[in-house]
Amino acid sequence: MPSASLDVLGARATMLRRLRHFFAERGVLEVETPLLSASATTDPALESLQTHWSGAGSDACAGLSSGQGLYLHTSPELPMKRLLAAGSGPIYQVCKVFRDGERGRRHHPEFSLLEWYRPGWSLTTLIDEITELVRIILQRPDLGCEVLRYRQLFMDRLGIDPWSADPSMLKEAARAGGLTGCDQLELDADGWLDLLMSQCLEPDLGRGCMSVVRDYPPSQAALARLRSSDPAVAERFELYIEGMELANGFDELTDADEQRARFRADQRRRQAAGQCVPPIDEAFLAALEAGMPASAGVALGLDRLLMCALGVDRIDAVLAFPVERA
Repeated sequence: MPSASLDVLGARATMLRRLRHFFAERGVLEVETPLLSASATTDPALESLQTHWSGAGSDACAGLSSGQGLYLHTSPELPMKRLLAAGSGPIYQVCKVFRDGERGRRHHPEFSLLEWYRPGWSLTTLIDEITELVRIILQRPDLGCEVLRYRQLFMDRLGIDPWSADPSMLKEAARAGGLTGCDQLELDADGWLDLLMSQCLEPDLGRGCMSVVRDYPPSQAALARLRSSDPAVAERFELYIEGMELANGFDELTDADEQRARFRADQRRRQAAGQCVPPIDEAFLAALEAGMPASAGVALGLDRLLMCALGVDRIDAVLAFPVERA
């Protein structure tokens, strides 16, 4: 039997109709990109699921060897950016993505993602669009939105400056916040910041409204541009409702050399941590070198958005068949 009721499955179908209507009205093209890739995310916080392609058949692609490992994507981001570089204009995609080692009340190894890109847009304009879409999906036209700055959030609520605090100071903040077991942890600054955000700050975000946190530390830029302010910040935002992260958006980095340097730094961190080190996506870097237009992009978790729409607190309640029943 499915874990989601038929009414919930109907609500998912309604959500998909609404979002497709939203983008059709705005002239955004729906696209599909491969789930499988010869490369994988280098982000040390994510792990890819891997499979193998036999290469059987006379028409096998010359670019792949028999028995080569392939990765299920954790996001459609890189191939979608290749489409932007090819002149696609504004695009969106609804797809399944896969992440190893993720299972819990709000996590599942296979989940539904909406991702879209707006060439020529600023991050502020994209924030306006995603909040409009969320109001439409939730059927809450009066749902408010607060925009918070990452640095100010830490300073106001935890009394620490995330740009200058060292790991020992951040560990003390975790101890003061009552996080059990933190004395046994040895993390770098970003590790402590992630822990403090998820355990001490996120639960209070988006209560009765949408909360958008923007302007992240440069060390957490991922694939976002850096803004040369004082201090420098990553042009990135996350959106929360009822203490749950729903979306992650960037003013996209278009510098191929800088992106390659970040990928290589990720690989070094993964190797030092004993994680597998997947190959860098050279086709994506070639697209950046060819010229990807300045763009703002965002990924929105559809299962979590449906959880908000229905007022349920477990992801299994919105899935037809979770992994244990697959």
